[in-house]
Amino acid sequence: MYTSPISKLFSYRKATYLAVLVSASLLISVFAIQYIGQLAPCSLCLTQRWPHGIALALGLLAMMPIIGAPARRFLLIMISIAFATTAGIGAYHAGIEYGWFIGPTTCSGNIDGNTIDELKRQLLAQPVVRCDEVTWSLLGISLAGYNFFISSALTIICGISLFVGAKDFRS
Repeated sequence: MYTSPISKLFSYRKATYLAVLVSASLLISVFAIQYIGQLAPCSLCLTQRWPHGIALALGLLAMMPIIGAPARRFLLIMISIAFATTAGIGAYHAGIEYGWFIGPTTCSGNIDGNTIDELKRQLLAQPVVRCDEVTWSLLGISLAGYNFFISSALTIICGISLFVGAKDFRS
């Protein structure tokens, strides 16, 4: 039986393994940056981690031998949605960092007030790490930008694997 090179490249199994590997690597990297590198994350950085954790958990579930092919297909759809979600958050966050969008006032708003008490309240409500400042970049791209690119690529790979991939995940 002939199988095309594209279906060999994009199988459910390979997409799931790639999703687990990349999500675990990204989460390990950001926790190392946070705890070893002492680079505190902002609230949007923390929000971008949740879909990776969900993709990791769903991928590990899909790799269990007791899970059938239809369930694995559904899990791969959910993994793709998780990657699309974190890619969207990453694009929004990178846009805030580069001044393309106005960020949420809770982590990037300006402080202004008419009274000293109002200014004090706003200062105390501001987070330590602001979402509109790039704290680390490589080649001019922030971590949020890299999250956008990597997660977008994984969304596409998982999506292609759903439509082109092998018929049976167990193959």
